[in-house]
Amino acid sequence: MEETSRIGILTVNTFGLCVGVQLGLVFGLAAIFWPDKFMPLFDILMFPWAASCRAIRANGIAAIGVSLLLLVTRLACYH
Repeated sequence: MEETSRIGILTVNTFGLCVGVQLGLVFGLAAIFWPDKFMPLFDILMFPWAASCRAIRANGIAAIGVSLLLLVTRLACYH
């Protein structure tokens, strides 16, 4: 019984990590390709400062970097 719950927890953790990687890639690529669409969102998130296309692209590149780091973490766990 305990071994089955360990497998279930491992499966849920792996699924959550994969979803995080996919969301990071999706929003990172969208911010790079369409920064104008993300401008209203970043105006709210970066309230005291004005959002610029350069800042949105930098955040997109950072999101892709974090998602790649999560992917490497996931692959390293099984080796």
